[in-house]
Amino acid sequence: MKTLFTCHYPFNPNAGAAGVTWRLGQEYQKLGHEVQYYSLDEVPKPIHRLLRFATFPAFVAHQISKLADEIDVVDASTGDAWIWATLLSKFHKRRPLLVARCHGLEHIEHLEYLEEARRGNLHLSWKYPLYRGSIRLWEAATSMRYADVVLLLNQRDRQHVIDRLGVHPDRAHIVANGIPDAYLRLPFEPTPAPDQPIRIAQISSYIIRKGIQYGTPALNAILKRHPQVEVSMLGTECPAEEVYADFDPSVRDRVTVVPYYHNNTLPELLKGHHIKLFPTISEGFGVALVEAMACGLAPITTATPGPLEIVQDGKDAIVVPCRDSHALEQSLEHLIQDRSLLDRLRRNAYTTAQHYSWSRIAQENLRYYQEAIEKTSEIGEMGRIKI
Repeated sequence: MKTLFTCHYPFNPNAGAAGVTWRLGQEYQKLGHEVQYYSLDEVPKPIHRLLRFATFPAFVAHQISKLADEIDVVDASTGDAWIWATLLSKFHKRRPLLVARCHGLEHIEHLEYLEEARRGNLHLSWKYPLYRGSIRLWEAATSMRYADVVLLLNQRDRQHVIDRLGVHPDRAHIVANGIPDAYLRLPFEPTPAPDQPIRIAQISSYIIRKGIQYGTPALNAILKRHPQVEVSMLGTECPAEEVYADFDPSVRDRVTVVPYYHNNTLPELLKGHHIKLFPTISEGFGVALVEAMACGLAPITTATPGPLEIVQDGKDAIVVPCRDSHALEQSLEHLIQDRSLLDRLRRNAYTTAQHYSWSRIAQENLRYYQEAIEKTSEIGEMGRIKI
């Protein structure tokens, strides 16, 4: 089988949706399938970044048209394939199976941005409603309506596309993201005794959507109260000075900032850490959450759709209300004071993470392809494709 993956981001295997796409493709290749990638990097560089993003569906449509007779499946991130699906596919005798892959539903993210703007935490420029808050949402919805298969990361996203965007339930499925094999079955480090230091890690870009406006005040309070606690801010994707500026000068010497890292180095970076803070306000899944759990960290996370697909409060995480800095601080305090609870959550989180191998998840994705192909077997040769 031949699959064309499209992704409306620069193709960086160490980052977000692009990294997920690349790893899934790698698993397909291990299973003997052929894979091609088409990303924002393919759009001519002289075009302004925002214009490249806006015109990407047109470039995707052109690419699919060129390859339509050679590929069996187009697996496109939402919004990428609407031009192909609505305007061009009818002119091709052979239509590849079209999969719309949601890396976190933009319509949900949009609602969370509006709430942050209402609270005064976020300023949306005058440009936002011209595209990202309007046309882009229509493109994503259209791509999903015309797709043969819609793959989503959590139950809330699935229900939203069914109830609000007109996607038929039979075409909407939930699939998880995975973690590399190198994260599986790592040695488990013992939980420190009550008189030993605790190290907290926050692994995410340092942006509003990741809840920094709620997590950083909680970390400041904990650092002031507990001189033995240290914090690592990993993958902030911004200058370290910008992060340090939000911490009290008296605690900055116990805060480590790593703006960028290669994904394969994260287990080493997390050695000696015990708690993963994840204060996100909008999350489709949370790969960094699972990676930290696989490294033996106990999560404190918000009750957002992605994390709720992964963890259970009291079993392998502490789950707090979204946008509640005090609840985050209380949870950190609880785990620092109760080492037996910390140990239990760490061990259970470690066990949960072992289920997220890319090999298993790749086969689940392929199964959804096959089911859709079989449904269309009467109208074309796709039904003879074997997975």
